[in-house]
Amino acid sequence: MNRSMIERAVRDSFVKLNPRTQAENPVMFLVYLSAIAVTVLWIIGFFGWQDASSGYTLAVALILWFTCLFANFAEAIAEGRGKAQADSLRKAKKDIEANRIESVETLEQVTPISSTELHAGDLVVVKAGEMIPADGDVVYGAASVDESAITGESAPVIREAGGDRCAVTGGTTVLSDVIVVSVTAEPGKGFLDKMIAMVEGAARKKTPNEIALQIFLIALTVIFVLVVIALYCYSAFASREKGMANPASITTLLALLVCLAPTTIGALLSAIGIAGMSRLNQENVLAMSGRAIEAAGDVDVLLLDKTGT
Repeated sequence: MNRSMIERAVRDSFVKLNPRTQAENPVMFLVYLSAIAVTVLWIIGFFGWQDASSGYTLAVALILWFTCLFANFAEAIAEGRGKAQADSLRKAKKDIEANRIESVETLEQVTPISSTELHAGDLVVVKAGEMIPADGDVVYGAASVDESAITGESAPVIREAGGDRCAVTGGTTVLSDVIVVSVTAEPGKGFLDKMIAMVEGAARKKTPNEIALQIFLIALTVIFVLVVIALYCYSAFASREKGMANPASITTLLALLVCLAPTTIGALLSAIGIAGMSRLNQENVLAMSGRAIEAAGDVDVLLLDKTGT
């Protein structure tokens, strides 16, 4: 982990204090609101109304803010690793000049166009030595294709019209012959675009296990909120019956709530998912979904069949 990555993670930790970003994680959003509430109580203390001593309230506020920043930092570190992997994927994704044609019968009547302007259904002709401009299917011809930039496999593969070996990926290079490719992906929605978004964590869908765990954490948090409210009500009632001030301050109860809530799991849940994607990429494995990441954790032996079956 280099210094620039750590510095960027520290900056992102403060940027992620945006309420919209915090609201995406209900458990940490509760800590975020608690930190704001205790900070407000500390400021109000200077105007005469003190919930607890100023030093105690300030200490609790600092601890709560540190908890939020630590959670953001962990996620930012995981995203930083993912962004480094995404940069390597971007090297394979270039703005390529494509040769669009109207039909297979008019191979020589080409119209130069940027690969970013291609849409699903467009036909492009790709000759030996040229890069395939977008994801698609071979509808005419056959050629050997170098997919090492995507798969890491140095041996070229054969792609031909018809059958189950017609799919090609943008950013790969045709080594021989001429093929006509029918584009199947809209701009920004190709294989590499999806992989870059997933690796960066920007479009990583939560797995069923993550969703179930988050629902469980939210349920626990709601229970603990009710427990803390009940404690405050009971303390207020008991102190009123004894004719004394309420010993349970709001600051203390908020600190108790954060201690009871499963903040550690809630803080690291998203970071763990992003880190899993990054670890797979370090081994040159591209996971297509969150379920694939979870499945990879149970894999001990991987058998690769090179026969095309």
